[in-house]
Amino acid sequence: MGDHDGGTEAQGMTPRLWAACTLAVLLVVLIVYTAVTIPWHRPPAPRADQLAALGQLPADQVARAREFHAALRPGAYGGMAVGLAGALLLGLTPLGSRLVSWAGRPFGDHWIAQAVLGGLLIVLAAEVLTLPFAAWRHSIVARYGISTQTWGAWTVDVAKSFAVGAVIGALALLGFFTVTRLAPRWWWAFGAAGAAALVVLLSFVLPVVVEPIFNRFTPMAAGPLRTSLMELAARDGVPVKDVLVADASRRTRAVNAYVSGFGPTRRIVVYDTMLTEATPDEVVSVAAHELGHAKRNDVLTGTIIGALGAAAAVIALYLLGSLGWLLRWAGVGTMGEPKAIALLLALVAIAGLLGGPAQALISRRVEARADAHALELTGDPAGFESMQRRLGTVNLSDPDPPAWEYAMSASHPSTVERMAAARAYARGER
Repeated sequence: MGDHDGGTEAQGMTPRLWAACTLAVLLVVLIVYTAVTIPWHRPPAPRADQLAALGQLPADQVARAREFHAALRPGAYGGMAVGLAGALLLGLTPLGSRLVSWAGRPFGDHWIAQAVLGGLLIVLAAEVLTLPFAAWRHSIVARYGISTQTWGAWTVDVAKSFAVGAVIGALALLGFFTVTRLAPRWWWAFGAAGAAALVVLLSFVLPVVVEPIFNRFTPMAAGPLRTSLMELAARDGVPVKDVLVADASRRTRAVNAYVSGFGPTRRIVVYDTMLTEATPDEVVSVAAHELGHAKRNDVLTGTIIGALGAAAAVIALYLLGSLGWLLRWAGVGTMGEPKAIALLLALVAIAGLLGGPAQALISRRVEARADAHALELTGDPAGFESMQRRLGTVNLSDPDPPAWEYAMSASHPSTVERMAAARAYARGER
């Protein structure tokens, strides 16, 4: 069982040996590139300053934030566990392959129907399993006043999210299984290149095409704040096309701002909630942080890391096709047939879970560097600390989360870490 190399090559290496060597090279490149581009040294944020900042936050706000996160945890981790269990059930038993076959049966078991409709059916089954946990989360964020969405609006967003994922997934699966049919022995090479290209394409396309599906964007009215933000970007040497306001208040009270797009499409986006909740200096502080990402090409760096990781994942999946016991568990003959979709997704789910802490660590380091950039650009540690306090209060962030949860999933430094970094900067510590 498994993908066959057709015996030993008459001359040279077999496709499987080529794949193993290519995977090794990709992993070395990925590790070296990550080591070189990720800022492993973070700006100082002394624990004594963190504790002092925590002690100065209103006790009732800290208690409410911790109560909020305690209420979220059962649903969050329960959904994660059920989602993983569902993926393993579909992927490591013949159930998933049977669902794919069932989806293609009305179309004469055509491989395109199996690839597209079977893939959508597998993803839909996984979504249905975790939907109650997503609804539970919505009920909690609504109860605590973070979400402003009705159940109807929330349902529409869930449907939009699934539709966007379905279109992207269908195109990816169609391309993948086209390659496995046209190049059954070398699909790992073409598939790896295609996966990397898809990651790069989505990085450019998603901000322009997908963001407007969920939010409406309008140019920020001319005035002192818009002028300050454009001057800030010019002073930082980051070309920005426009400053937009997102109608985030349709779904949330949370405040945020970000820089989106590349080159001629780059724009500063500010939530309308921030305009009502934060002071102009605080908005400038958040924009300076986001400009730090653009200045350091963090999105491009993340895209390259993602592309290398996607290429390596495709090759690893090809090599796993030599494990006959794994294919027998899944009820498939090779990794390159549509009936293996559930197995592929199960392996991706396992890899995502195992790689989560490393991704969170990298993200925290990048975010800490952007914080340092904001402090340098604005020269306003008081405004930065005020903004972090505002973000934590309005968004109900746990200012000092449990160490295990922080290590597992925190994509940003904690509120007290960021406040401590501002205090260290004000003392001249770098």
